[in-house]
Amino acid sequence: PKIGKSFFMAQIGYHISKGLPLWGFSVRQGTVLYLALEDDYARLQKRLSQMFGMEGSENFYFATKSKSLNDGLERQLVTFVTEHKDARLIIIDTLQKVREVGGDKFSYASDYEIVTKLKEFSDKYGICFLVVHHTRKMESSDSFDMISGTNGLLGAADGAFVMQKEKRTDNKAVLEVAGRDQQDQKLWLNFNRERCVWELTKTETELWKEPEDPLLEKIKELVTETQPEWTGTATELVQVLQVEMQPNALSRKLNVSLERLILEYGIQYKTERGHDGRKIRLTFGGKQA
Repeated sequence: PKIGKSFFMAQIGYHISKGLPLWGFSVRQGTVLYLALEDDYARLQKRLSQMFGMEGSENFYFATKSKSLNDGLERQLVTFVTEHKDARLIIIDTLQKVREVGGDKFSYASDYEIVTKLKEFSDKYGICFLVVHHTRKMESSDSFDMISGTNGLLGAADGAFVMQKEKRTDNKAVLEVAGRDQQDQKLWLNFNRERCVWELTKTETELWKEPEDPLLEKIKELVTETQPEWTGTATELVQVLQVEMQPNALSRKLNVSLERLILEYGIQYKTERGHDGRKIRLTFGGKQA
C-alpha cells in the first residue's frame, strides 16, 4: 500500500488514451476505462492535475464504484466496450473491490476462476485488463511469490508486474515484469514528486530480437512493394534465391518461419497444389502494426 500504484495506473491510462509513448515504449492509442475503486472523484481530479496539468484526455474514463464480478460487473463492462468500440485498456484498482467475499476467497480455485473470467472477457472483446492487487507482507526470494493470495491469480493471467520499494519513503522502486508473451524484465523507476509521475532510470534486460536470417533476407529482396508477388516451385525458388539447400529443406524452413515472415517482413507465404505439382506463393502486404 501507498507506494504509488495508483499514480502508475493513471500514468499508463493517460498515455494510452493520448497515444503518447511511455519510457520510450510505443503504445496503441485507444479509449481507457479506469475503475479507481479506492478513490473519489475529487482525489482523482487533484492527482491528474498534478501529473498532467489541465490538459485532459477525452478518451480517458473513470468510475469510483462498480458491481462485483459475480453480480453485474461483466454487464457493465459489455455496455462500456459496446459504446466505445476503440476501447483498449480497462484498469481495475483493486481486485479485492470486485471479487466476491466468501469462505474460499483465498483458495486456488477461487483465485483462478476470477482471473479466468477477466481473461475470457479480454479475449472476446480484444481488451487488455490491468488488475491491481496487493503483495503480501512476507518476504520471498521470488518477487512473484509475494502476490497476495494463491498461485491461481498468476496462473490464469497472461503476465504480471510487481512493483516494490525497499523503503516506503523512497522515491525509487523496482518493477519486475514476467509473462507468457514477453521476456522477463526488471525496470528501475524514480518517482518525480514534483510532477507525481514515474520515470524510467534503467532496465536490466533489453528485449531480445532474433538475429537476421539470410534466407528471409533474400526473400525480402525478392518480394517487395514494387514486385509484390512471386509464384513457383520450391526448386525454382532455390534457383532464384541462389541458396545452397534442397527444395524440401527450403519448404520446411518457410513453414517454420511463416509467422516471422508476416510479422517482420510483411510477406505472406502459402503453398498451393495445382495440376503440375505444389507451388509456393509469396505475397507482399506490408508489416503488421
